[in-house]
Amino acid sequence: MKNDDLDAMLAVAQEAVEIGRKLMTTQGPGEIRAKGDRDLVTDLDLRIQREVQAFLERATPEIGFLGEEEGCGTINPSTPQVWALDPIDGTSNFAHGIPLCATQLALVHQSKPVVGVVVAPFLDLNYSAVEGAGAYCNGKPIQASTNASLARAIVSLGDYATGTDATEKNRRRFTVTQALAENVERVRMFGSAALDLTFVAEGRTDACVILSNKPWDTAAGVLVAREAGARVTDASGTQHTTVSAETVGASLAIHRALTTVIS
Repeated sequence: MKNDDLDAMLAVAQEAVEIGRKLMTTQGPGEIRAKGDRDLVTDLDLRIQREVQAFLERATPEIGFLGEEEGCGTINPSTPQVWALDPIDGTSNFAHGIPLCATQLALVHQSKPVVGVVVAPFLDLNYSAVEGAGAYCNGKPIQASTNASLARAIVSLGDYATGTDATEKNRRRFTVTQALAENVERVRMFGSAALDLTFVAEGRTDACVILSNKPWDTAAGVLVAREAGARVTDASGTQHTTVSAETVGASLAIHRALTTVIS
């Protein structure tokens, strides 16, 4: 896509996530329901997704839509362009009054994010990126950490698994947790994949390890982290796409050591 087209899509994305920011800061969660084993959805998740989807359909009717809630859409390599939305990334945090949550939106072109915006309203943070144009937080350029020592690294870990096959999936997560605990300065768990990746982008943390990869959870943050100079791959070090199984973002200087430790 041309730069002018991407800039126009960034403006659309910013307007779309503003819907989420306003609703999250003015409305409560409403009814909180289980949508699976220890997995929640709130009335506000659904309202934000519906309002953002309606806005995007008016603004960009030619682009598909994928949302976390209500089974909205799919991404496959033959899909030319699709918006990927998580209306509230960190729903459990939001429902419990923990401010680590965000609305995130990415434009995915042939399985690769090319525009991404993450707004964390209770932290007053707005991250954005366009492919090839750098990453920004609240309008200012950001850069990933240059830390070269794994022993001095702050590394965040994605949530433990719930739902189907959680016991089996968590064996892998427990192993990775132990490996990190024995090799890095500190391990953190924020409960929001968007913030895992954007904190790496901004240099607040040195790396993140998310042992899953759903496009609405990761696409926007992956682009922001890449454009800020971090390396984003799967856990084996292979180039990350929307169909990767896992998501690892890290400063360039520690990425190889990190993937070695968790492999």
